[in-house]
Amino acid sequence: MASGEFELGILTQAAAAATQPQMPVVPRERADGTVEIVTSLDELRASVNKVAGTARRLLSIYTPDLEPELYDQTEFLEIVKRFVLARRFAKVRVLIGINPEFGREQHRFLAMSRRLTSYIEMRPAGSLNQQHAAAYVIADDRALVYRVHSDSWDGVADYDNSPVARMHLAEFDSAWMSSEPELSLRSATR
Repeated sequence: MASGEFELGILTQAAAAATQPQMPVVPRERADGTVEIVTSLDELRASVNKVAGTARRLLSIYTPDLEPELYDQTEFLEIVKRFVLARRFAKVRVLIGINPEFGREQHRFLAMSRRLTSYIEMRPAGSLNQQHAAAYVIADDRALVYRVHSDSWDGVADYDNSPVARMHLAEFDSAWMSSEPELSLRSATR
């Protein structure tokens, strides 16, 4: 076999391999079922509860308006109550995109935050550039449920993805540090 034929054979094999469809490479650590696509309110509730249930130190929530369909539910409230009462240094931080008149509405999560002020703090997201369309829940710096559009139940739940959780937590921390506590969120309704 001449040298030219050998090189042609290698090129032919390489071209044949390039035309065959390649299967997507799934990282080994992601093949364990820790990522879920959520498309309904029930799926989203279950994912939010699962993420909240994994929190050990910190639960961070960015919500447009304290979405009662998610956060005024008995199961979620029980998870949060167990979380903050079972751990001395547990903290729940909630940034609210739009601040409606909370004094007129009865929201059990808001009422819980007023009773457990050492553990649960709610703040309005400060400036307009901090108020965006997304909504998310982050447990520690590991698990999250993220919705690109807060007016839709469609989103992604990732129960073990520290890099992505840290990225969104850094965004949350920045918004948290520039927001100011608001008395209407801390004081009880009279």
